[in-house]
Amino acid sequence: MPHAPSYYAASALPQPQRPALQGTHRTDVCIVGAGYTGVSAALHLAEAGYKVHVLEAEQVGWGASGRNGGQIVHSFSRDMDTIESTYGPDVAKPLGAMIFEGAKIIRERVSRYGIQCDLKSGGIYAAYNARKTKQLQEHQSLWQRWGHPGMQLIVGDEIKHHVQSDLYHAILIDPTGGHIHPLNLALGQATALESLGGVISEHSPVMRVERPDSEGGKSRVHTSAGTVEANFVILAGNAYLGQLEPALAAKSMPCGTQVIATEPLGERWKQVLPTDHCVEDNNFLLDYYRLSGDKRLIFGGGVIYGARDPARIEQRVRPSLEKTFPQLRGVKIDYAWTGNFLLTLSRLPQVGRLHPGIYYSQGCSGHGVTFTHLIGRVLAEAIRGQAERFDAFARLPHYPFPGGRLLRVPLTALGAVWYDLRDRLGL
Repeated sequence: MPHAPSYYAASALPQPQRPALQGTHRTDVCIVGAGYTGVSAALHLAEAGYKVHVLEAEQVGWGASGRNGGQIVHSFSRDMDTIESTYGPDVAKPLGAMIFEGAKIIRERVSRYGIQCDLKSGGIYAAYNARKTKQLQEHQSLWQRWGHPGMQLIVGDEIKHHVQSDLYHAILIDPTGGHIHPLNLALGQATALESLGGVISEHSPVMRVERPDSEGGKSRVHTSAGTVEANFVILAGNAYLGQLEPALAAKSMPCGTQVIATEPLGERWKQVLPTDHCVEDNNFLLDYYRLSGDKRLIFGGGVIYGARDPARIEQRVRPSLEKTFPQLRGVKIDYAWTGNFLLTLSRLPQVGRLHPGIYYSQGCSGHGVTFTHLIGRVLAEAIRGQAERFDAFARLPHYPFPGGRLLRVPLTALGAVWYDLRDRLGL
């Protein structure tokens, strides 16, 4: 299938043909999924001298890695205060030591391999009222406690130096945040992987992962037309893994989000986001937006639980765009698309082993751009025999959704309605 009809696909870097898997191949590590998690892990392993073969059902970056909002945001979907209070300091400490690493990996990759992905620095969190402003202050204090000073809280007229909107009571600026062309980041890393001898087979959906039949044996990853034998396997399909491993699907739920991109704004961009930072609000159902490299406004938001593709994406998202920026009322929308992310009940990622040589990572819960790059490094470390950081994630419990597969969507959606109502009422 082609990429989603997004601005990213329309402005993607040229790519070589990557033929589908045919016949039997042998490698050190086989990775299922050529999104950020898979390509990041593959690149770390290839840099360490491992032979790596990546199997992708569609094309590199076809899923969330090529459709997301493109924002570089630290930490996890549940931040360190929740992790500390829920799981205690022994669990929180090693995780907290990693929450700013993913963004550094992205910048290292872009610099080392000369990836053209419109990388910009600067991220903003925005609050609509005094209660939400207090949450920004707590956010600033929390990250400072975990070794991240330098964030700046702004209230009043100075907000418009950064965001030309009347909606916000306060903003919190993180100079180490930022934004990228997400598909080109994935494609650039894929090219880097191939330059180191890594192999990517596109249009190669995996049908079955066969466990080793003896201790020290190889796993076999089967597609309809070929097999890869490997010492290690990483499952990195996330929201697009489907039922390949039912045990993983049972404790996660695909969800959809919608994004639109305007026509190029020309000089009008300075009357929208004068400092060219990306922005997300801190509501439960948040809006997020930024400028592209050619100065379009890319604006996303909303969640469809269960990941069905909604009709009339523009009509869903445009009202929020025009409420935020009335000066863009009537602006032409050139692209509208949807994509899936994988939600977990805890909103924390699920990482572990299905077998001593079969690893997985999934469930970034809408917070995946930086985490996927971090966990790619961590998975590579585990395969190389350094599993301490991997185990810090693997010990997090994986909970099933209440109601099972039948009721997880309506029950989760009902809970979201409650939290969204609280945000709207300022409670």
